[in-house]
Amino acid sequence: MKSISYLTILGSTGSIGTSTLDVVARHPERYRIMALTAQCQDNILFEQCIRFTPRYAVLLDDGAAMRLAQRIAVAGLDVEVLCGAAALERVASLSEVDTVMAAIVGAAGLRPTLAAARAGKKILLANKEVLVMAGRVFMDEVQKFGATLLPIDSEHNAIFQALPHNYSRHHTDSLAASGISKILLTASGGPFLNTTLSALQHVTPEQACAHPNWVMGRKISVDSATMINKGLEIIEAHWLFNAPADAIQVVVHPQSIVHSLVQYVDGSVLAQLGNPDMRIPIAYALAYPERIETGSEPLDLFKIATLDFIAPDFIRFPGLALAYQALRAGGTAPAVLNAANEVAVAAFLNKQISFLAIPRLIEDVLADLPVTTVNTLEDVLTADAAARLMANDLMKNMICLS
Repeated sequence: MKSISYLTILGSTGSIGTSTLDVVARHPERYRIMALTAQCQDNILFEQCIRFTPRYAVLLDDGAAMRLAQRIAVAGLDVEVLCGAAALERVASLSEVDTVMAAIVGAAGLRPTLAAARAGKKILLANKEVLVMAGRVFMDEVQKFGATLLPIDSEHNAIFQALPHNYSRHHTDSLAASGISKILLTASGGPFLNTTLSALQHVTPEQACAHPNWVMGRKISVDSATMINKGLEIIEAHWLFNAPADAIQVVVHPQSIVHSLVQYVDGSVLAQLGNPDMRIPIAYALAYPERIETGSEPLDLFKIATLDFIAPDFIRFPGLALAYQALRAGGTAPAVLNAANEVAVAAFLNKQISFLAIPRLIEDVLADLPVTTVNTLEDVLTADAAARLMANDLMKNMICLS
């Protein structure tokens, strides 16, 4: 009989967190929830506590934590409510926890995910910003403390599945040594794949968040619409698979059925296919190297019938070129790219800047901030803060001029 695996889910109220809980609920004999965390969604977190009875529930917002604690007490649940960033790091490194789902969106997920690495946990990485911001620091900690890192992004999970079974993901190894010539990273193209540049100037946050294939949070939906999300995934793939920029090729695939591919030196290409359902990569990582039932519909190739593959348009989606630029520059450049993007997306969602202003703002911040070497986490956080400050200042000028 399998032993029980205890989980902390960082970001349990988001789309990845709720999908993870759906998979967990299908396998009560295998998984138990030790801790659930959220930013401020105390109503959703309370319902999750009722169903999964974690030992800890963490909220970053003080008021939300107080409301949750009161409701937990009234319900008579044996759940300890914690609050603050330090509590996230605590529940990510609990000795009883085997696996940590890192699904906090953005830079806020960096410190608790690092804490999980330093505690030697099995980390299911859905927060791509951890590797974009601090790839060298994070990968060094994973190796130093013997943590296990498994990608959750559907594209990187697909690449992982298509790699040779003996492939090592430590950053000291190379693709070429395993007979791999290229990683083909698929992209749906988002809701604006065929939208003209002139029309993009007037798109609304609601239109940008209406992804044709995936159900995602607002920030990542906008990232998909600008294709900055794919740019972040290029940088993530570099660190996960030790792939140089020239060995990572973006392929637009509107159906989102082929989740990514690996091209080998003998000319063959291996792909992973499946319906666009995040429960599939989540379950694969949870049970690795086994496979378990997910609740997802099996893929019907006759129903799909056609699979299209298109070269990306770097003019319509300049964020892709900016990501390659940041990856090649190295050092603090990816952290600057990520920070500027977070500021720009928040401004767009608040209807302060236009859709096309997002990549312009990122480009200006990258151009104005010098690239410095990253040796420590503080180097990353300093660059992140500087980029946010500059992005906010430049954004104010954009608003004044508009």
